[in-house]
Amino acid sequence: MDTAPPGPDTARRAAAEALEASFLAEMLKATGLGEQDNNFSGSTGESQFASFHREAVAREIVNKGGIGLADMIEAAMKETAHDSA
Repeated sequence: MDTAPPGPDTARRAAAEALEASFLAEMLKATGLGEQDNNFSGSTGESQFASFHREAVAREIVNKGGIGLADMIEAAMKETAHDSA
């Protein structure tokens, strides 16, 4: 079992994917995903659970390949790291 800490490439990729997932969650929020408009809507917890749902959907989109944003973010982070080294 490999117990070595993740290297800079692994950490950089994880950060890029997390940023892509955050972006996607915000875009899903703009679509109204998870919001209800019926007799049962409007509770305080509804918005919290809707945000959890959007974040889970966004993470799953990234896990399935995403929209390519993580690749661009990772490339920019590598370029910045090489410029400062």
